Amino acid sequence: MATLRSSALRILRTAAAAAAPTRSTTQFLTRLAGAAKTRTKTTSTMAADAIKPWPTKMVESHGDYREEEWLEELDHTTNTTYQNQSTLPKLPVPSIEDTLKRFLPTALPLAESKDEEEALKHAVARFPAQAQKLQERLLEKASDPSNENSSWLQHWWNTMGYLQVRDSVVINVSYYFHFADDKTVNVNSNSNTTSTMQIRRGASILYAAGQYRNMVASGALPPETLGRKKTPLCMTAYKYMFHACRIPHLEQDSYRIYDPSVYKHAVVACKGRFYKIPLIDETTGNVLSVLTLESHLQNIMELAGGHETSGPGFGYLTGDNRDVWATARTALLEIPGMEEALEVLQSGCVMLNLDTVSEFDSGKSPVSRAQCGKQFLYGSGSASNRWFDKSVQLVVCPNGKAGLLGEHSMMDGMPVVGLANHIVNTSYQQAVEESEEATGALETYGGVSDIFRDIPLTSRVEEMIETSKGNFKVWTRDRHELDVQSFRGYGSDFMKKAGCSPDAYTQMAMQVATSRLFGKQAGTYEATQTRVFRHGRTETTRTVSPESSAFVKSLLEPSDGLTANDKVDLLRGACQAHSKYIGGAAKGLGVDRHFFGMSLLVEDGEAVPDLYSDPVFVRSKRWRVSTSNLTHPKLENWGYGEVVPDGVGLSYSVHKNHLVFGITALKERGEWPEKLSQYLEDALVEMQLLVEDAANDEGAMPKRSKL
Repeated sequence: MATLRSSALRILRTAAAAAAPTRSTTQFLTRLAGAAKTRTKTTSTMAADAIKPWPTKMVESHGDYREEEWLEELDHTTNTTYQNQSTLPKLPVPSIEDTLKRFLPTALPLAESKDEEEALKHAVARFPAQAQKLQERLLEKASDPSNENSSWLQHWWNTMGYLQVRDSVVINVSYYFHFADDKTVNVNSNSNTTSTMQIRRGASILYAAGQYRNMVASGALPPETLGRKKTPLCMTAYKYMFHACRIPHLEQDSYRIYDPSVYKHAVVACKGRFYKIPLIDETTGNVLSVLTLESHLQNIMELAGGHETSGPGFGYLTGDNRDVWATARTALLEIPGMEEALEVLQSGCVMLNLDTVSEFDSGKSPVSRAQCGKQFLYGSGSASNRWFDKSVQLVVCPNGKAGLLGEHSMMDGMPVVGLANHIVNTSYQQAVEESEEATGALETYGGVSDIFRDIPLTSRVEEMIETSKGNFKVWTRDRHELDVQSFRGYGSDFMKKAGCSPDAYTQMAMQVATSRLFGKQAGTYEATQTRVFRHGRTETTRTVSPESSAFVKSLLEPSDGLTANDKVDLLRGACQAHSKYIGGAAKGLGVDRHFFGMSLLVEDGEAVPDLYSDPVFVRSKRWRVSTSNLTHPKLENWGYGEVVPDGVGLSYSVHKNHLVFGITALKERGEWPEKLSQYLEDALVEMQLLVEDAANDEGAMPKRSKL
């Protein structure tokens, strides 16, 4: 049992780390785009009492969404955000037979011999009888009255997949968004210095985040829906977007969310120091004007610049092993005044990180997508200006490049896409005009304060920080590489003309590219959200299938007997199979969560089903290729880390006329990101030529794109 449980946890960890923004991004962004076109100034103002106080100033969650479910029922003035929660269905438990039927085709292509194929089939045949008791226990758990309005999976997933994992959250859990540039930061500026650009961009981003915070906190944010039928989605995770922070403990972390009617500040990090800044007007409930926020940020830069050295380096502690950080935090709490200071930081709406040139690898502001990706994901090896436990951090570089860093434990990426969408669609110029009309002249509400000022550190804490600093640099700068492939040959328009789903077509290109990299197909994960269910998060879409295997072989093991038409037929068949699997996974009918749930219910002394130790089964659940799709016109790129040491993280965006891939891997693997970038381009070009050759034969060739 111990071995099975350990194996299950490793599998869950890789799956959880891979779960970022998901397949329904396109439908979600279509809704957001419509909202943006009719965007009004209602987000600039709100009733002062729209956000009702909680019975307690803080709620601490231990990975169970039911612990804070009552927050959805508060008497908001315009409570629409959670209005669909009670109508959402429960996550189903598939039948064993259906799960095995879906599983076997995804695993057989990964068998490395006929003997492995036969052994897998025999293990599958024995599984129904061997796992019957486990299935009964899982059904019993799902029907337990305590899960009446919840998911049988969510507590296991949140704790074992995230809060109990002891590795650093950096790269393993966190993900980043790279925002498009804001051209208006230099409009009507008397100074085009980098500091002016950084302050203006930071102020407008903070203003937009404050607006979105008000909508979420008041319950005024419309609930998400999916597709033409507008199927409601679970909104539980939105409670973890603002005023939220992960808290380290030995063995298992917790998450704290703070009452937005009490806490109305943000936190700004600059040169390794952390400052409290007023964000919400205490009287009106409105976000402070952009000009006021600019004034505060200018003040912070002057205060931080007055120090000869950077701050104490707390950020390095937050980026270390979770037990190491928990031990260090206990030591911090022994220092007088530290507990109150930590609460100020933890309760802030969001954290704005004003990075400085000295923190970059090159000594210059990042320019390329890859440079920005490294800066946003792991500070290019510097953590002095980060607090990796904060749910949302907004990073702004001196040249105005900006992005978001998300902590993934209790909230997947899709809800954060809504926040990012609001930020990138609120330009500096627009934010200034809106906020001036809403608030009038420059306000002087409060000021900024250095959160940890006059709190001396003990020598023990200083030693801990130095140790964590060394660990962080080794884990990030020394061991990790990140590259970005921006393919300009074609995009989703061409893929649709080829008769393929753009997402599935891109997945097949990635199968070809990664098979070239590894010399064979490997277990591939695409995150698919299951938020049509209450407290649903994600399920695995398995890209490997007999159809995808046949297509990959047609390109990598060419046969004289296959024409371009034959290969395009294989491509379309692979895309159809992939789309069908996604449809089932989104309905809670994948295989990986089901296998995981049953594995946890093996009792001491019981025999473990043979399938769990089958080498092909294990190989099929080892995600050497972790993929996720997020496409937004104003996101330059996004990404996350690989989830196994000999794997790659592969985020992607499929635009009408181009594609962008974010690629991560360990440096010790030998320039994998650079190689995979080239293989992706090769695969996409090769597939384009196939489609065009086949269309020529049919007399209807799509228009060739310029490469």
